[in-house]
Amino acid sequence: MFPRHATRGKPMMAGDGPVEDKRSEASAAPDGSAALRLEEFLPYRLNVVASLVSQALSRIYAERYAIGVPEWRVLVTLGQYGVMTGKTIGTHTHMHKTKVSRAVADLEKRKLVARRANRADMRESFLSLTPAGRAIYLELAPSALAFARRLVDRIEPAEHAAFERVLTRIIERSTTLAAEPPTKAARKRTTRNRREAL
Repeated sequence: MFPRHATRGKPMMAGDGPVEDKRSEASAAPDGSAALRLEEFLPYRLNVVASLVSQALSRIYAERYAIGVPEWRVLVTLGQYGVMTGKTIGTHTHMHKTKVSRAVADLEKRKLVARRANRADMRESFLSLTPAGRAIYLELAPSALAFARRLVDRIEPAEHAAFERVLTRIIERSTTLAAEPPTKAARKRTTRNRREAL
């Protein structure tokens, strides 16, 4: 866990005044509102967790098979569901279509993913693992599951169910918030950024 206050553990010096007063001053923004502490900000902490977990997990597949996070997600998703379109993979993995397309192209080049045209819609293709891709998936799955168990082995069994419920609720709530229409100010910033990029 991150330290809650930078002043914790610091000895008081003459003239410092009460520690709590110092914390109140440090936590106040110029307009008098409470300052945002990044190390205590839930979205930031979740991002740190995701980044660290991804780095640790990538050692299982990156060193052995030289594949990145997008390729890993595509490979595992196809291993789980068998046949999917690139669009469906993007929705399931929360990856942008460009990132999915690049990952699929790389896996195709390495003969790990096969593409079959969708006769009902020629704009998309059905993707599936080749025998070589399936072999990698089956080899990686036990190691990935073992990593997931190690990740939570410090959580008490009685707390694990509660943790899973909270995590599910945060995902559901985040999905709802992400689907909300942007504010007028946010739309203006997006439009301005697009113009500047031209």
